[in-house]
Amino acid sequence: MYPTLIPEFGLSVIKVLTLSAFAFVGAILWTPLLTHYLYKYKMWRKEVRQKAVDGYGTPIFAKLHAEKEVGTPRMGGLLIWITVLGTALIVYGSTLLFPHDPLLQKLNFLSRNQTWLPLATLLAASLVGLLDDLLQIYKKGGYAAGGLRFSRRLLTVALIGFVGALWFYFRLDQTTIHVPFVGDFEIGFLYIPLFVIAMLGVFSGGVVDGLDGLSGGVFAIIFGAFGIIAFFNNQMDLAAMAGVIMGALLAFLWFNIPPARFYMGESGILGLTTVVTVFAFMTDSVFVLPLITLILVLESASVIIQLVSKRLRKGKKVFLVAPLHHHFEALGWPAYKVTMRFWIISAVAAMLGVIIRLSG
Repeated sequence: MYPTLIPEFGLSVIKVLTLSAFAFVGAILWTPLLTHYLYKYKMWRKEVRQKAVDGYGTPIFAKLHAEKEVGTPRMGGLLIWITVLGTALIVYGSTLLFPHDPLLQKLNFLSRNQTWLPLATLLAASLVGLLDDLLQIYKKGGYAAGGLRFSRRLLTVALIGFVGALWFYFRLDQTTIHVPFVGDFEIGFLYIPLFVIAMLGVFSGGVVDGLDGLSGGVFAIIFGAFGIIAFFNNQMDLAAMAGVIMGALLAFLWFNIPPARFYMGESGILGLTTVVTVFAFMTDSVFVLPLITLILVLESASVIIQLVSKRLRKGKKVFLVAPLHHHFEALGWPAYKVTMRFWIISAVAAMLGVIIRLSG
């Protein structure tokens, strides 16, 4: 038994790590082309946002970094999802050109039951995010500083979630959720609204994209965690895709740490937040999703608490500024200190989530 199991395990490890490294190197190599385009066509906001408020007049984004919005391109998320898509197509195309090469066949991670849905979700949501970024750059659309209205983005994410939920329910026959240390619970048709609500919840955590390096590091940790769970679930194609996304994120992070060469923007954050939900349901880890994505939960909660407080307490705030990372900046923390401590919290929470899921 062992002579056959050990090589297979080793090949699976090699598959995940090789594809992750390939995505990282590939992203690094084509970044100069991306940055040339972004700077040549001045893909940044053309004027500083004086304020960004919600419907109740609550400041959402601090003016702490307003001056950096002009001169630093958005749309850095292109580096992430184009690299993921490109890696998938290159590997798949290689299997068609060399159908008898066992190594290439092993490296292919496109599969109907594991990676079609997350890849389609990433692509669809990222394209919507790209449109939003372009509208912000040229100050078009109905949002505060240009871009799609929040209600339209919310509706789009809900629609993507609904389609994904239907795929799980009807095509993959998924009707149960796993509760660690308890077991599987049959929830039937409720699986569909649960999926949509989870996706909207993770999407709300997209406000984490507010400091150089913050979102890239947090999402790299999140996908690393889901990659580990997928690997031990024997979902090797899904683990490989998580590795590819993580590799692309690390390349993005290389250029996004202070001073950032570009920002992730909605072209990255929208795709990442939606596909995280797909990974959680694919690995049957929805119960530990709030723990693995703890930073996203805290960031989203800080905005909600601020809004409710302003509404119910006649303008009184709980945080100096929302979302949470700007609150700590307002307290006097340097941006790098906030970023690195959020990375640490994210890593510890993700490790706990992985331990709970694999143990239960």
